[in-house]
Amino acid sequence: MPPIEIKERNIPFVPIMTAIFFGSVLANLGMSSISVAFPMLMNQFHTDLTTMQWTMTGYLLATGVVAPVTGYLGEKISTKYLYITALIGYTLISGLSAFAWNVESLITFRIVQGIFGGMILPSTMTILYQVIPRAKQAFALSMWTLSTMLSPAFGPLLAGWLIGKFEWKWLFLMDIPFGIAAIVVAWRLIPYYKLNTPKTFDLLGLVTVILSSGSILIAFSEAHAWGWSSWRTLSLLAFGFLMLGCFIRGELMIQEPLLNLKVFVNMKYTVSLAVLAIITLNLYSGAYLIPVFLQNVQGSSALEVGLILLPATLAMAGVMPLVGKLYMRIAPQWLIVSGILLIAVGTFAIGRLDVNVSQWYITLWLTIRYIGLSLTIMPLTNVGMEAIPRELSGHASSVNNWIRQVFGSFSIALFTSLIASRLTIHNQALGLDGAAEAQRKLLKAEAFTMSSNDVYVVATMIVLVGLPLVWMLYRGKPWKRTLANHKLQHVQNFTQKEQLK
Repeated sequence: MPPIEIKERNIPFVPIMTAIFFGSVLANLGMSSISVAFPMLMNQFHTDLTTMQWTMTGYLLATGVVAPVTGYLGEKISTKYLYITALIGYTLISGLSAFAWNVESLITFRIVQGIFGGMILPSTMTILYQVIPRAKQAFALSMWTLSTMLSPAFGPLLAGWLIGKFEWKWLFLMDIPFGIAAIVVAWRLIPYYKLNTPKTFDLLGLVTVILSSGSILIAFSEAHAWGWSSWRTLSLLAFGFLMLGCFIRGELMIQEPLLNLKVFVNMKYTVSLAVLAIITLNLYSGAYLIPVFLQNVQGSSALEVGLILLPATLAMAGVMPLVGKLYMRIAPQWLIVSGILLIAVGTFAIGRLDVNVSQWYITLWLTIRYIGLSLTIMPLTNVGMEAIPRELSGHASSVNNWIRQVFGSFSIALFTSLIASRLTIHNQALGLDGAAEAQRKLLKAEAFTMSSNDVYVVATMIVLVGLPLVWMLYRGKPWKRTLANHKLQHVQNFTQKEQLK
């Protein structure tokens, strides 16, 4: 079937957003739901936590490795067909995972599932910026971000109920109806189109980006266990950055690169991506600390932890559509600055915990922190992506997801190492070694709480680094003039009958 031409004014907004929404929910469901089943899976496959964590680590590594390739694949076979292929592969592997016969087979299935999952989110973002009219992109992105929030909010609760009511296989079988619905909706509602068709394949770029991404992500994932100064960590990082240098050099020299790095020439895109990377560091700084604190220090159950964390995620999801509406009415830099300040205040407040702190205190400041995330992620992403020409939006989307994946892995590794070192210091300061057995549990809880507070203080300082970068996005460009230019450009697009070719 030949690609069709689509005029901006004829784009069916709701059907396309529905197709994007289903896929985004499915991809995030795979990342957010498996952790609740760790105890049951460890018992089922007679393995330890370190091995079982590779069902999550392997998935994340695969998504990071495949992200840079999605731009090229979308141009080659069309983003619609890439998206549908990824959905089909993801759904099939979910079904196979339910019949894993040992932990090694489960890890293998999860890595393959991560490859398909890593194609879904960049594809949905690419479709958003290539098909949705520019005037509706800010609101569309807010809805896309909302879809990525629903799975972390409800995925663990749904998974916990299913495996508690039935068995562990339903952790993966529950993906199948979502996957089938996403495939049908995407096939029927997303138009088939192409902007570019690459004539050559950059094999060297593929090899170097896989080697660089894989080496760096594995080093970051295992650094807390191996040690940052261990020969394995240092050699993987050295090799990874060497391959990354070869990849960048190669991509800048060839006519049709696997990943077009010329998107970094656009300063607005580059700066927005830098601020997003900083926020990602803050976001993942204590990803597991609050659940561990609530369970191990305060004795909450897994279900109670999910209910305590739920209001913050729901608040983030509820604010997201509002941010999409405000984006064109309020200067984006004010939304971003307000969001960063709320993230900083919320993170700092969470860094003042004690062992007997009220759970309502945690819920309140997590909610404020997540509202701050709502105010920053969508505006930052849209400011950068709308500055990129349509024909390069697939590559820009791939870079965006790639960078955030790498920085997410780095953040987890960095702060896992930090809390381990702070635990050692606080254990010594509290005299844990010489304490009576009756006091050791209380002292361990106190040391963990103090160490978590240290992590959140560092995370607060990190996110504040993003404030001066925000003003670089609009330096010398007053918002009213920028908005006027944006509207003028939109009118010119219609005048010139801009269309997808």
